[in-house]
Amino acid sequence: MKITSIKAWQVDLPLKEGRYTWANGKFVEVFDSTVVAVFTDEGLVGYGECCPLGSVYLPSYALGVRAGLKEIGPSLIGQNPCNLNDINLVMNETLKGHPYVKAPIDMACWDLLGKATNVPLYVLLGGKLQEKIALYRAISQESAEDMSSKIDGYRNEGYHKFQLKVGGNANQDIDRIHAARSILQPGDILMADANTGWTRHEAVRVVNAVKEIDVYIEQPCKTYEECLSVRRRTTLPFTLDENIDGPEMLVRALSEDAMDVVNLKISKVGGFTTARMMRDLCVEFGIPMILEDTWGGDITTAAIAHMASSTPEEFCFAATDFNSYVTVSIADKAPQRVDGSMSAPDAPGLGIEPKLEDFGSPVVDIDL
Repeated sequence: MKITSIKAWQVDLPLKEGRYTWANGKFVEVFDSTVVAVFTDEGLVGYGECCPLGSVYLPSYALGVRAGLKEIGPSLIGQNPCNLNDINLVMNETLKGHPYVKAPIDMACWDLLGKATNVPLYVLLGGKLQEKIALYRAISQESAEDMSSKIDGYRNEGYHKFQLKVGGNANQDIDRIHAARSILQPGDILMADANTGWTRHEAVRVVNAVKEIDVYIEQPCKTYEECLSVRRRTTLPFTLDENIDGPEMLVRALSEDAMDVVNLKISKVGGFTTARMMRDLCVEFGIPMILEDTWGGDITTAAIAHMASSTPEEFCFAATDFNSYVTVSIADKAPQRVDGSMSAPDAPGLGIEPKLEDFGSPVVDIDL
């Protein structure tokens, strides 16, 4: 099998709630996603998606995905998409860094491998270890009252794990955490995710002020060293996200006992090939994971479902159903939330069927 062409489409994903706000007033109202299709000489087509959380969250941005695809695409024509290690070697030799650009290509090649072998992707990623995947709900940053009210509403939809977007004014964040926890039931999980928004002294103030609360502290500060300093000053369970951007940082964080949970985003590390390696390393070291991505629609949600389904339940802290946050469906047969959980499709590969006819003309078109 050989790659004959690569196409990509730009797709807008408006939010159902109108706006998603996180640390220090950053927000997005319409997500800019890129859907990628990898065509082969055997008639099989693989699909991927990459949707950065704006341009101020990680060193990634939507236009960069499309520009990067134009850079690496020509070198992939004629390659065997099922030879995944070679595909990643070619991409890395063609473009240094920019893992988010390579992620949808890697995802599409895994989709092709599943279709070529006629098995769902979760089989290739390790086998089905979970039928129903527990989801968490991210709560956009607002007043303490509004955020706790939204949590109450989402509990009624079956969620029992909530990620509270903090990382703003420390006093207000303390109120947000107290208000959110007060309406939750025993067994419900609360994560306070600062998304790097606190300085070290603010983070220390917050963790001391909520030390009696049942809450996880996630990525309080910008640098790994600052987060590690805060980690050593609190007994609250601790999660790292933005700083864990590849295997090297994961190994360092594991060796320095920097976290209790890690947030593993597929596109942040370059796709399934690297994410699976990091996932398996976390399992080996006993570190549970939040399995997700920066954002996306139906294709990204399917990818998350397959990664989570092939992860032992005790190490899958939670996953995300991004397609329930947006108003647009971009693929048929994608996972759907049912009572706070979802399941991976059983059809070959990702098991989804993108609605290419709705996307208009491709913005990237590379062929022989």
